[in-house]
Parts: sequence; structure tokens; C-alpha cells
Amino acid sequence: MLRRVRVLGLMAAAIGLTVLATSGCMPIPPTAGFLFVPRHTGSAVAAHPIDSFTVPQHPHLASNGRSSMHNDAYATDAYSGPGPLGRHPKVTSATHGIEECATLAFDRAGRLLGLCGDILGPELKLIDPESLAVLAKRALPGRALRLGVNPLEDLCGGAYFYLDEADRAVVATTNRQIQVIGEPNLSVLQTYELSSLVPDDDCLIALMPDWSGWIWFETAGGRVGTVDPANGAGRVLQLLPGETIANSFAVDESGGVFVVSDHALYRLDADRHGAPQITWRQPYDRGARRKPGQLSQGSGTTPTLFSRGDGRGRVAITDNAEPVMNVLVFERDSGRFVCGVGVFEAGASATENSLVAVGDSLIAENNYGYTGPMSTMFGSTTTPGVAKVDVAGDRCSVAWTSPVIAPTSVPKASLASGLLYVYAKPPHRAIATWYFTAIDLRTGRTVFSVLTGTGIQWNNHYAAITLGPDGSAYVATIAGLVRIRDEPGR
Repeated sequence: MLRRVRVLGLMAAAIGLTVLATSGCMPIPPTAGFLFVPRHTGSAVAAHPIDSFTVPQHPHLASNGRSSMHNDAYATDAYSGPGPLGRHPKVTSATHGIEECATLAFDRAGRLLGLCGDILGPELKLIDPESLAVLAKRALPGRALRLGVNPLEDLCGGAYFYLDEADRAVVATTNRQIQVIGEPNLSVLQTYELSSLVPDDDCLIALMPDWSGWIWFETAGGRVGTVDPANGAGRVLQLLPGETIANSFAVDESGGVFVVSDHALYRLDADRHGAPQITWRQPYDRGARRKPGQLSQGSGTTPTLFSRGDGRGRVAITDNAEPVMNVLVFERDSGRFVCGVGVFEAGASATENSLVAVGDSLIAENNYGYTGPMSTMFGSTTTPGVAKVDVAGDRCSVAWTSPVIAPTSVPKASLASGLLYVYAKPPHRAIATWYFTAIDLRTGRTVFSVLTGTGIQWNNHYAAITLGPDGSAYVATIAGLVRIRDEPGR
């Protein structure tokens, strides 16, 4: 506990007068090291679009690319639109106090909706996409400290939400409710009470609708359930005893719901009454330890769905094997194992972020060595590696591995630009430097890196990179929000 107090104290000292800046009108302050490191490396590039499969638009989600942390129902983490190309990049920021917005989405007006929070609990914010000022906010039920759980790693009711087809935020709360929240004042329109389905020693992790409209949810204690949005009736299924869940899930148009526990990958479907049923279960190698960089001993990935050129649906995760972690691919309908391949160096491979799906390829980021903000203080950093895996028939192979170090960035791809974006922290003798970095999807070559800031306050701590409708990129940090955009007219 003393270590966590020390971390928060350092954060407060670095950020300074954040209490006065919670509306998001002041920039995140850099440290003095900002004066002594490169602002930009590499060069601008022309857009080089890359082909991929079409993700069907979910009828109960906002448009693909703006509905949730992982972009769409398939959790591809790929955008059809553009991202920054490095043309006179401009970085702006706004501090929101000592908290971060783990998930960002966009409403039809182009405004950001963020599920933000600190160790005491989450809140939902409506944020101007240009000034980054907070336009409205809604406090959500607070978080009680849980015995044995680091509050900086607590996923209960504060990491995931989705934006539905009517621009309503559907949020899992810390007190075992689902709240439906509407604009412009972020008022609560509907509450679904789940305390009869989820005991008080368990908590909600993530939620997502299936194609028929049932709201599915999962809990840290290994429960998966559904709620009928018409009447609030709920049903729940317990996975195998001892299994826990620490990631979100994906859904497809056939009714499949793909969940990964710390022991196995599942496909579930609803029966005619809406009750969840296990269609298939595939165990994987969960290893013998929780590796540094992960939140559980098991897969750190939300299942990612993709379709090959022949139209056959696949689902991919990573395992937690030793000496190297593997990217694993299965058929969605049958659960048949298709292929797997190891990524990164022996004894130093782990991820806590979803795979990115582009065409017949999957991209994994190495998070090995990240144990919290202290692990990237000053010049310290984590283990290198961003890898692209190609899936050809029933064979997986590593196409390239980049040496970029991205401690926890939830990487994103722009199909229109042909680039992958990560939030990088290269090693340095004394200064904590954070860079928004673009990698060529075809070759793995680093195209450019833009300095966002220096110091612990620029650490994203597992928050996702998000691309906006205008091609801007956003990164939430433990002190606020950062925007990176091109200024080609300069």
C-alpha cells in the first residue's frame, strides 16, 4: 500500500495544480526534460491505403470506429478512416486531474465521450474534440478498495462502455448496474439492476449487445450474462469453477459471443429465451505465472474477430505460454484450432492489449515488464516488440517484428493511411519521454515519432489510442487527454 501511496504522491507532484484544471482547460505540464529531447523523428508520408475485410455494422452500436474501446463489434482496433501522417504534427493536451479516460467514443456530432476515473471511481465525460474541455460530466457509483487488488489495475466498472445506435452510453457500474446515459446533459435514462445475478463479492467488467439486441455482460468472477433491454430480465451462466475474466469480448452477426477467461476461449450463444449457452470451449496454455505487464495469469487480449478472403470467420487471442507467448487462431463456428505462432523474445513476451486485425494479418504489442507507472519513471522502460502475424490457410507466420517499445498502448491501425499507431517510450538515461509513433503496416518500419510530453503524467497506463473522424489521434494519460493532428497547411 505504501508503494501505491508513493506513486500517487509522485503523480500529484508532477501534475501540480490539477484541482484547478478539471474542466480540461489547462495543458498537461511537462517536466524540464522536455527541453532536452527530440520533438520529432522520421518524416511525413503519403497515405498508402491497405485492404482489409469489411466489418459488418452492428445494428445496436454506433458507427464502426466510434462505438467502443476496440472500435467495433469484432474488436478489430482498425479504422477505415485516416490517421496522422506526420505533416507538421501538432500536439495539444488538457489536464483533467489525476485520472484517465480508459475508453473514448465519438457521438454523431464528433464530440468525445470518455469513461474516466481514478482510484476512487469512474465518471462519464462529454469532451470537446478540439479544445479538450469537458462539456458535461456524470459521476458514476464509486469504487471500494478491494482486498488484494491494486487500485491502479482494478477493471471493475471503470474500463469499458459502449455507445449504442442512438448515441447513448451504456455503462457497467461498480455497484452491479447497467446504466444507459443520454446527451446532452448525460442524464441516466435507464438502469438495469444486476445485484440478483452478480454477488457482492464479484463485479462487472465489460458489456456489449449481440445482434438481436440482448445486452451481454461479463464479471471478474467468471460469470457471463444477458439482459433483455425491453424489461430488464436477466440471466447468468457461471464458467468453469476457478476461472476469472479480465478482458472485454467480441460479438458477430451469427449470434456468437466470444469471451476469454484466464483458462480458455469460449464461444457462447443465446438460446431462444436469451439465456447464455456455451457453444464451444478451447483451453490454452495459461503459463505458470502472471507475467509483468499483465493483469491476470492468462490471455491479456480481448478476442479479435476477422474474416479471411474465403469468407471463413476466425477468432484470435494470445496465450500466456513460456518461453514465448503465442498468437492463436480458431474457427469461429466450430472452435477448431487453425494455427499459432510465438512472438517476441524468449522469457520476455506478454501482452495486455487486444490484437489488431488487418486483412489476413494480426498485430501484437509486447507489454512485458510494465508493472505500473513506477516501471516507466525517468529513463526506465519496458521490453521491445510489435509483431505482425500473417494467417495463410492453416498456417501462421511472423511477417515482421518492430523494435519499438510501447509499454501499454492499445495500438490502432488506419486502413486509409496504411499505418499502425502505438504510444512509445524509448529508453533514456534520465528522462521519461513519451512519443506517438507511426509504423508502416506493410513493412514494420517506423515512419515517424512525435513527442507528446515528458514525465509520469504522460503515461497512458493501458488507455487506448483513438482516431477521430477528422484524422486526429487521441491518447488518454493518467493526467488528462492528448490530441495529435497534422497541420499540412503550415
